[in-house]
Amino acid sequence: MERKRSSGYPRTVLIVDDHPLFRQGLRRLIEESTAFKVVAEAASGHQAIREADIHRPHLALIDIQLPGVTGLNVARILKKQHPSMQIVILSMHVDDERLFEAVRAGASAFLTKDIEAQELIAALERVAEGEQIINLAVMSRPELAGRVLAEFRQLTGEENEGASADAKRLPLSVREVEVLDCVAQGLSNKEIAEALFITEQTVKNHMTSVLRKLQVNDRVQAVLCAVRHGWIEIGPPPTAGSGREVGAA
Repeated sequence: MERKRSSGYPRTVLIVDDHPLFRQGLRRLIEESTAFKVVAEAASGHQAIREADIHRPHLALIDIQLPGVTGLNVARILKKQHPSMQIVILSMHVDDERLFEAVRAGASAFLTKDIEAQELIAALERVAEGEQIINLAVMSRPELAGRVLAEFRQLTGEENEGASADAKRLPLSVREVEVLDCVAQGLSNKEIAEALFITEQTVKNHMTSVLRKLQVNDRVQAVLCAVRHGWIEIGPPPTAGSGREVGAA
């Protein structure tokens, strides 16, 4: 059940980025404002999902390029699990395709990482009050706006038929995506079990389900299939200093 949130301040924030220095800098910047409090950080998709379940933040700032589960799919999962959570996508640059996918993922804002500090805080405050800043960016691009409207019409029609486009694009459950994320990072069954706080047998059960749903024969094919469809990205394995443990306030 979704927790009822207070409309007062400070608003709680989850930062999702695989670069520790960037996370630390963003935390300091955000916490200089009395309007927000960073309650957790995550370096990967499955960490973000876990921390969101624990802390139920008002906002999640998500880097679009994460190792394993992509930032956009993390956004989709968090919006599905926590509909009232506001999603802000962070990117090195903006293009129509990324902006379009951010809209589909349910993001409220799409910001570039070179944004000025005051502009970032102002954007977060607007998002926290329920504004969809991303709509302004979309409407400034007529061709993209038309594409979004067409997409929403298609989604509405498919939902009426009982099958959403997102379900077709992402056939795996949240936990199965988390397991596949860990596989893409090169983790063993034991390491996956420790990272997700489940048993090794449960990991094996999820992988069996993943192989069946994706109609592939092994883990490598499953990861390649997920990468091809854009559900995850292959990144380097966790290194010392980045870790799989998440720092929380």
